[in-house]
Amino acid sequence: MTSTRLIHNVGRGAVEWLYAHRDGFRLERDADPETGFLDRFKPIGELAMIGRVLFREGVSGSRETDLVRRLLDHAWRVALDGGRMLIRGQRIEPLSPIPFETYLPFRELGYESPEMEQWVRVSHRFGSRAALEVLPVRRLGLSACERRFGLEPAVPEPQALRRTWLGRTPEPWAVDTRVGYDITHTVFHLTDWGERPDGVPAGLAVYLDTWLPAWLDDWLDLRRWDLLGELLVVDACLPHPTLDERAWEGLAAAQQPDGAMPAVHRMPEGDPGDVFDIVYHPTLIAAFASVLATSRVLTRMAAA
Repeated sequence: MTSTRLIHNVGRGAVEWLYAHRDGFRLERDADPETGFLDRFKPIGELAMIGRVLFREGVSGSRETDLVRRLLDHAWRVALDGGRMLIRGQRIEPLSPIPFETYLPFRELGYESPEMEQWVRVSHRFGSRAALEVLPVRRLGLSACERRFGLEPAVPEPQALRRTWLGRTPEPWAVDTRVGYDITHTVFHLTDWGERPDGVPAGLAVYLDTWLPAWLDDWLDLRRWDLLGELLVVDACLPHPTLDERAWEGLAAAQQPDGAMPAVHRMPEGDPGDVFDIVYHPTLIAAFASVLATSRVLTRMAAA
């Protein structure tokens, strides 16, 4: 079985790097609305979601827990200006779901904005929300977010799932990088980011149990650490995770001494801001995978 210490150390290093580079979670306040003001909300929302997982699972050390809380406080207070930047983003693009998706995990962590609450409930009544043309996996994610917020999903989740790549269980050898990310996020949404392993329908769980080991081998051999990390999260989301030893050892070996995780092959070089934008996601995913896998190992040990 994969070493619990190895898995935990990956997460510890990732959290250390994320906190040391917390200023990278920033918004371009002077960005032209027509050129992507909302683009930089994504890292902040992902940070909040992973932070929520860490607090939910309760298996991180006291130092990591403290650093993540301080990091979330920084993101909410400084980057989002106490939620006011979410309101600004919603006013710029009233029909965009991005501010809502960013706000939700913060809300679940106890950060609240009454004005954002009102925006969410009003915009949910727009017919444009249900008609929004997005990738099937994104539609599934929006439906899951609406449910978690306490709203009736514009598209029922079972219906949204049937439209996804994974929901159709097609030829497993056809998986490429883009499809790989679609698969991982489908599982994230079905399980509420690992909280409900039984959220994966039985047939899909069997399909994933069968083919996930091959996909882990493929992306390990390709040294695509970002997607490998997400696939290890998928493993930990399933009712019977394998905690693949070879994949975990490969991911741990790719991690840098300071805790950063390269996205592909090796660490990029150049402007620190550009490097952050490339590296923050695989590093967040390394923390996510570590927390879930550690939790599953401890649960298995307790049941033995």
